[in-house]
Amino acid sequence: MQRFYFSLAITATEYLPYYQGIVKQVVVRAHDGRTLSFPAANLRRFVTADGVRGQFCMTVDDQNRLVSLERVGVS
Repeated sequence: MQRFYFSLAITATEYLPYYQGIVKQVVVRAHDGRTLSFPAANLRRFVTADGVRGQFCMTVDDQNRLVSLERVGVS
């Protein structure tokens, strides 16, 4: 398994198309420079009135399938 760390700062207004399902994928750059793409639905539990903010850790299996996504810090 691999772990990737990244930061997000998405306002509630910016996240709305993701929440509504209009935009299906989130694309981020991990701290190591790699580009990651994952279903936007995985961020729903992290949405607040301010949007989605924080430092995150994504764990993927050997086939690059998402195993877990956790907030590890608040920015």
